[in-house]
Amino acid sequence: MKFLNDRTPTHDLTYNDVFMAPSRSDVTSRFDVDLSTTDGTGTTLPVVVANMTAISGRRMAETVARRGGIAIVPQDIPVDVVARTVAQVKAAHPVYDTPVTVSPSTTVGEALSLLPKRAHGAVVMVDGDRPVGVVTERDGAEIDRFAQVREIMATDLLTFDVGVDPRKGFDQLTAHHVSVAPVLDGERLAGVLTRKGALRSTIYEPALSPAGELVVGAAVGINGDVEGKARELLAMGVDTLVVDTAHGHQEKMLEALPLVVAARDDHAASTGRRVPVAAGNVVTAGGVEDLVGRGADIVKVGVGPGAMCTTRMMTGVGRPQFSAVLECAAAARGLGAHVWADGGVRFPRDVALALAAGAASVMIGSWFAGTYESPGDLRLGADGRPYKESFGMASSRAVSNRTRDAAGFDRARMALFEEGISSSRMFLDPERPGVEDLLDHVVAGVRSSFTYAGARSIEQFHERAVIGLQSSAGYDEGRPLHASWS
Repeated sequence: MKFLNDRTPTHDLTYNDVFMAPSRSDVTSRFDVDLSTTDGTGTTLPVVVANMTAISGRRMAETVARRGGIAIVPQDIPVDVVARTVAQVKAAHPVYDTPVTVSPSTTVGEALSLLPKRAHGAVVMVDGDRPVGVVTERDGAEIDRFAQVREIMATDLLTFDVGVDPRKGFDQLTAHHVSVAPVLDGERLAGVLTRKGALRSTIYEPALSPAGELVVGAAVGINGDVEGKARELLAMGVDTLVVDTAHGHQEKMLEALPLVVAARDDHAASTGRRVPVAAGNVVTAGGVEDLVGRGADIVKVGVGPGAMCTTRMMTGVGRPQFSAVLECAAAARGLGAHVWADGGVRFPRDVALALAAGAASVMIGSWFAGTYESPGDLRLGADGRPYKESFGMASSRAVSNRTRDAAGFDRARMALFEEGISSSRMFLDPERPGVEDLLDHVVAGVRSSFTYAGARSIEQFHERAVIGLQSSAGYDEGRPLHASWS
């Protein structure tokens, strides 16, 4: 990356402070762009779902991995729950959406309450492993909620066999005027196919482990039996380990990180597979050098830019994210390591700019909270708009969850000190209510950015991107107007 007209900035920059200038390009189509990362995670999309309790769960992990990214399961989740989550992600089909299933005796009310769990908006009735009917929200309209789904389900099913050609599947769904259909492996339900899913399967490549399973990462903190937990996570089949704390450039991190790396190396010696280790968060080259020196393959960059984070307002500590990524990525590159840009992403442009600054992937949190796939229950505001609750991982709510095994007095005392928002309403975008809709939005913008730079890969984008500085008025000029100005 270089600055336009060699205008080296004299102060640190946020994503809003910069823009990308177009360059001479021979990349004529978004589809000529390869967004695969080289950080060892196996991802084909430079997107990491942040390890936040309100965001990164099983549904999120499998859906994002199916489109090429990776989600990190938070460190606060009990180990047995993490084990179930990892097993379910690994068991999910790499191409077809995971169905929501019920028995024919399930009530209509119960079935409809499950619809918001998945973006495809359908519940499949099964007899054993065999699908016998499908119910959508439209089928349940004005129906007694205590009726059973067998009374309203569509039984004249369009079904597909595993391996169906996406174009053929799309055409048949369209011809039958249905949005979703079961996919069968023999007589067993393997998943469901939607029209959008058929299209996406030709655009995205799933992020798979060497065993052909969807990838998933997990976080471990720097307190307690760090090495023991890392070994448990590796035994579960986790594909990336993240050693995570708000202040990554501290002695406890430098003590904990080598323990995780040692556990990883032992696992690699016995299995032949080397799982990457990420650690953070830092915002300086010195932080990168220390973490890479202790064995980190990837360094998480970002202190304070997240939507749920109050660190900068509480402490004055942090750094504008674009400059932090730029400096840290350069330091990591010189050491043969990589960085993830963690936080501060509000628009697709921010993802592109983080990659331009040298990030291998971009970690997204709150933006994904308001989706069907995030773990929370869907609620309705006073105006009827659906939303999900989100909270920061340094908030009193998260600290209380993290310290649930502590004595009541100690737990209450620790919860007094917070650097995050404990409750925030993240409204679902009616145009993009699912995380895949947001990924489409992000990928469209990022791929287009690459064509403007004349880059076919992330590495070329790092080299070819030309960045300029702008005023707040310059940023506002680039924002679209959704209503007339007259």
